[in-house]
Amino acid sequence: MSAKPIDDGAVFLLTDLIGARVRANGRSIGRLGDLVAVESTRIPEITHLLVRRRFGHRPLLVPWANVTALEAREVAIAIEAPEPFEGEPAEGQICLADHVLDKKVLDCDDDEVEVVYDVKLTARNGLLYATDVDCSRAGFLRRIGLKRVSNFIRGLADSISSDTIPWTYVQRLPPTIGSFKGNVKLNVLKAKLPEIHPVDLADILEELDHEQRLAIFSALETEQASDTLEEIEPRVQRQLVSSLSIDRTAELVEAMTPAQAADLLAALPAPDIDLILERIAAPEAERIRFLVEHHEEQISAYTTPRTIAYRPDAMVREVVRTYRHQARKADVVMYVYVIDADGNLQGVVDIRELLQAELTDRLSDIMTRNIVVLQETDSVADARKLFARYGFRAIPVVDEGNLLKGVIPYRDVMQLSHPIGS
Repeated sequence: MSAKPIDDGAVFLLTDLIGARVRANGRSIGRLGDLVAVESTRIPEITHLLVRRRFGHRPLLVPWANVTALEAREVAIAIEAPEPFEGEPAEGQICLADHVLDKKVLDCDDDEVEVVYDVKLTARNGLLYATDVDCSRAGFLRRIGLKRVSNFIRGLADSISSDTIPWTYVQRLPPTIGSFKGNVKLNVLKAKLPEIHPVDLADILEELDHEQRLAIFSALETEQASDTLEEIEPRVQRQLVSSLSIDRTAELVEAMTPAQAADLLAALPAPDIDLILERIAAPEAERIRFLVEHHEEQISAYTTPRTIAYRPDAMVREVVRTYRHQARKADVVMYVYVIDADGNLQGVVDIRELLQAELTDRLSDIMTRNIVVLQETDSVADARKLFARYGFRAIPVVDEGNLLKGVIPYRDVMQLSHPIGS
């Protein structure tokens, strides 16, 4: 039999199919318990359906060629009688739900970084293949039964990159798979680490044991490692930093804003703080030490001068062209600050407003002139009040003459592990 039950290119998720009613000649004979596959090529091909029947009846192992229709809630097969198809999967066959779902995903060094919540299936030339493993948060919601929430999240923006991993990155599963209870292992997952947002990577690292966490963290570039370390909860922060060399910790601290660096170091023993700060340039080290030792101080100590600033007559075209280069050196990238020739603050432009403006506009045409600012003499408590009231992601800091001294990011006073000035 060579039925073609589904259209080419049709895509299914394994969790949508498991539990579907299976009908033969219009009569219900059980429910889909699993999809059985073999790795004859680099992408597993579905060869059989494992049909679970009511108590007292053996399961059926139905060849894919006998499938005449496949839907999320119902599968149709063409068989004359169930008895010839009674049986269990053979050794070497992969049961996707049993062997793959909920398994930890390891990279080539056996470091755990993901969990498989679903398997993506794609139809090609009348056959069905397992093409991807789904490790996304939407996949997790589906796995725990919150499919409506998951579908809503997936529908928010098709442009959001998927967290599925092509099966071509998955190493072959054991040939004597039997009651395989191991993990799904990838060939090149570490190459994906730079693509993972620091917040998500922090969540992943917090779930690992210490050795796995340290192995993954050590593979990160300094900037991503620094950003990720800021997002990790304090207990795990301390464990990670205590396992790093003093030189490596100093590199990470240098990539942070002074406030974030002080927040991290505040949890370390004083001798370690001294050793780390000895390896950081004097002006930055002095500011960090000051913040570690003082709590309710003037906001100027928390200000970062690394901002994106242009003159009022700068054209949007020029700002957009050079923005990426400027952003690499800035601690605050969501706002463009507009200053005059003397460095006095004239206005601010949200990056979204910049991207929506005409290329021929000048910053003076689109900037917000009524600016909420902090004075150098204001305290951290003053900053917290302004952030709580306005919800800004950063607030500029000026002196009495309105000279822009820098900015204070939201996270540096509102998201510290050891809040100050409250």
